[in-house]
Amino acid sequence: MNAESIETILLNVDPIRPAADAIATAAAILRAGGVVAFPTETVYGLGADALNAAAVRKIFTAKGRPADNPLIVHLAAASELAAVAAGIPDAAYALAQAFWPGPLTLVLPRTEVVPDVVTAGLDTVAVRVPDHPVALALIRAAGRPLAAPSANLSGRPSPTNARHVMEDMAGRIGAVIDGGETGIGVESTVLDLTGATPMILRPGGLPREKLQAVLPDVTIDPALLPDTGEEPTVARSPGVKYKHYAPQAEVVVVEGDPAKIPERVRSLAAAAAAAGKKVGIIATAETAAAYDGAHVLVCGSRDNLLTVSHNLFSYLRQMDAVGVDLIIAEGVGEAGLGLAIMNRLRKAAAGRIVRAD
Repeated sequence: MNAESIETILLNVDPIRPAADAIATAAAILRAGGVVAFPTETVYGLGADALNAAAVRKIFTAKGRPADNPLIVHLAAASELAAVAAGIPDAAYALAQAFWPGPLTLVLPRTEVVPDVVTAGLDTVAVRVPDHPVALALIRAAGRPLAAPSANLSGRPSPTNARHVMEDMAGRIGAVIDGGETGIGVESTVLDLTGATPMILRPGGLPREKLQAVLPDVTIDPALLPDTGEEPTVARSPGVKYKHYAPQAEVVVVEGDPAKIPERVRSLAAAAAAAGKKVGIIATAETAAAYDGAHVLVCGSRDNLLTVSHNLFSYLRQMDAVGVDLIIAEGVGEAGLGLAIMNRLRKAAAGRIVRAD
């Protein structure tokens, strides 16, 4: 049976107290080697038994994901870490105590039980414990760690609700668990603990500043500063290689002085409209009123970046739904969640960055 001929079951659950029968149905699909999409606190994940190589390959088939892009292994508790990771440093346990369950993925040496397909042949494994009742209930019911990237077609914006998942995955996977909207809206932070210094490989839902409160020497992969859209030769982390998070429309990001961004956005929008393009603008609350007459989605306030991260991927998909040709997105500062937001926008824009200075 190929990925296009699978009947996809939609299981609606309470996100806080998911019904045991729905979880049992999804867990049975996983134990049988199938693929199930489920909510986490970051985005929806596309899960399969992480210790079953054949099952994990179905994730790559469903997503159209390149085989050299590693996956994250999801556990139900930090106590399960030694089953998939070896040579675990004290720092990993300190971080787990501080931030698990939560949006932090740790890159550690792998054990032999983890199939090569999960790690893209690397000698490391990416691991986290998600902070969502549905995800945790599913992992426990399946009785296996789950390999799970985001539940979207490769390269598309990550899904933050079950409708997004069904748009991309209906007919490709066994089931989707609908647990409502995700909270954070961008993927987990990936921290590599295998080197001399802890290094952020992918910024995400746990800001650098919080990590540094536990490990002051945390650094950022130089490839992220700035992210120009160029791809690394070898992906040491999920989400750092290949075009990511992109809608069908072209995306341009305007960065720089917030006071000067509106003028630059208006200029770009006017030029695109004159060329016959339908333009959409993703704006912050502080400047949205500057774009009268344009199709504008207000993603949130610069003073509350959680609202921006929560809405970002959903709004990229909404722009596709209304058929825009060009999306112009305002950049935000890189403190806190801003680093993750800007990483996602720059990836979606494939390096099409305009400065407003």
